Amino acid sequence: MILKVLGSGSAGNCYILENNSEALILEAGIRFSEVKRALNYDVKKIAGCLVTHEHKDHAGYINEFLKDAVTVFASKGTIKNACVKGFRLPLTLTAGNLLKTGGFKIIPFEAKHDAAEPLGFFINHAETGNILFATDTYYLPCTFAGLNNILIECNYRSDILEEKKRNGSISSTQRNRTLQSHMSYETCLKTLLANDLSKVNNIVLIHLSTDNSNALDFQEGIRKATGKTTHIADKGIVINFNKTPF
Repeated sequence: MILKVLGSGSAGNCYILENNSEALILEAGIRFSEVKRALNYDVKKIAGCLVTHEHKDHAGYINEFLKDAVTVFASKGTIKNACVKGFRLPLTLTAGNLLKTGGFKIIPFEAKHDAAEPLGFFINHAETGNILFATDTYYLPCTFAGLNNILIECNYRSDILEEKKRNGSISSTQRNRTLQSHMSYETCLKTLLANDLSKVNNIVLIHLSTDNSNALDFQEGIRKATGKTTHIADKGIVINFNKTPF
């Protein structure tokens, strides 16, 4: 299994978990035409698309996915607020209820974001083991057992954000909204260390702020603190997402 990053951040989010026979898409924040190219137009292998919440950088192209007969899964609140059009609707997810699609088993959990009913996902596949996917949440109220791969938001660092506020680069409203809806570097690190990382193969830092982050510092800081292979979710990167590095 590999992970393909098609977009990560305010410009649009989309990730693909893919092997030779199936693919699971995470987020519908980019055009479906880009997803098809990334899959070499083998759309029959798509097991579904998980959407965390209704904001456009995560669900802006949900109607394109639905139009091309992709099964989309999202919370009731996300579906209600994502401006879904047409006769085909996403299938409803509920936090705590198991979803099985293809070889993937998914347990949605509640996220902490300024959206109607945001979710994160605990995903299992025989090849990847257990995956944590947590984005657009300012903290996680729970820990996760037996993790093998992690995609986690690392949006900003407090000192950078406060300096931008002091020099007038961002407003108090923007600063407060960031604090109340996105995960900081500091919280990301605490969250990771609160979990058992002994079997983790990859940590992928996602949804970095263009203005309030430092990718190299974040990557090196998390790598040193956890001792794990750490990646920044740059567009176009492909990562071995098996249980082990092999």
